[in-house]
Amino acid sequence: MFKHLELPGSPWRSLRQIQADFGATYFGNALIGFIFATTGPVAIILSVGSRGGLSPQELASWVFGVFFVNGWVTLFMSWRYATPLAFGWTIPGTVLVGPALQHLSFPQVMGAFYVTSVLILLLGLSGWVKRVMAVLPMPIVMGMVAGVFLRFGLDIVRALHSDVAIAAPMVAVFLLLSAQASWGKRLPPVIGALLVGAVAVGLSGRLDPSALGQLSLAQPLIQAPVWSWAAMLELVVPLTITVLVVQNGQGVAVLKNAGHEPPVNMIAVACGLGAAVSAVFGAVSTCLTGPTNGLLTSTGEKKRHYSGALVFGVLALMFGLMAPTFTNLMLACPKEFIMVLGGLAMLRVLQGAFVASFGAGKFSLGALVSLLVTVADLGLFNIGAAFWGLVAGFAVSWWMERGDFQKA
Repeated sequence: MFKHLELPGSPWRSLRQIQADFGATYFGNALIGFIFATTGPVAIILSVGSRGGLSPQELASWVFGVFFVNGWVTLFMSWRYATPLAFGWTIPGTVLVGPALQHLSFPQVMGAFYVTSVLILLLGLSGWVKRVMAVLPMPIVMGMVAGVFLRFGLDIVRALHSDVAIAAPMVAVFLLLSAQASWGKRLPPVIGALLVGAVAVGLSGRLDPSALGQLSLAQPLIQAPVWSWAAMLELVVPLTITVLVVQNGQGVAVLKNAGHEPPVNMIAVACGLGAAVSAVFGAVSTCLTGPTNGLLTSTGEKKRHYSGALVFGVLALMFGLMAPTFTNLMLACPKEFIMVLGGLAMLRVLQGAFVASFGAGKFSLGALVSLLVTVADLGLFNIGAAFWGLVAGFAVSWWMERGDFQKA
């Protein structure tokens, strides 16, 4: 009945195999991906939730849900498929929940989370998701990905301008370690930048010890959802689109560009199941992350990338269990530290996205339009710019580059 679902092609990796495939490079990739996930994206949750009137307990429960639940999904899928499959939560979806909280109660929004999870699960089981992904030309998709990731590269320049004392040493060490392959093997460039940046932050005296707080465990809050047609009409379809097309589209494109073959339909099924469990704790829908998977596949051997995803999953579980402590720690760092760290880690990924968009010559105009619309970051009908970038790029290519569709 579900023959279109992609079953694993190999047995479970043994612990001995995982240990053999693991290494400093993959730990470094996982650590940077973890730091990225626990800074800016968490700040978005806190900002959206605070403006929406959520209590500290509800916010802590939300953070617990997106990390603890999706950490388990990441571990299971990455281990079973021996492929880096890092799951997180839809950031554009989190943003569009903000306006809804201004006129809807949180239990009503949670009801929309549950319905969204069911719709995502059904679409994954139907096999339609992979068909839609197959229709979209890869250069146009990667144009959208380049548009989303471009801000990470620009953050390096902005950080160098706003706080050169922290940003400059990080960039210098990254370039130094990247210049010689032998140096980079001993100490991955991004880890070197992380260590030097931490020293620079410490010497600057801008990390307030009192902001770190005490070690405390999360106490997830479970509330009963309220079923509201207003919430369903406003949130379900946009959330589903952001998960399956925008977020999963980024993640799948990044993984394919790194040489992997992600199980698209099974990823959608995992997102539906993860979203259903996350909704129990008041957390927004699960998705396959683009930036984190880009970081996990940025360096190292393709066949060993999954080991970094396993580390990321474990770190996500720990963060979920101690969300208040880790959140305070990450948000206590200067923003330039995070900007440079994320930007340096994403440089190779951004380079690959541009090469995939314009290197082959086909669909180049559509890829450019997709990039421009995404960078403009202007949403429509509660749906983010990345989706409209795909629509605009595909439409322009269909009208102006029909010959490329015949060659594809």
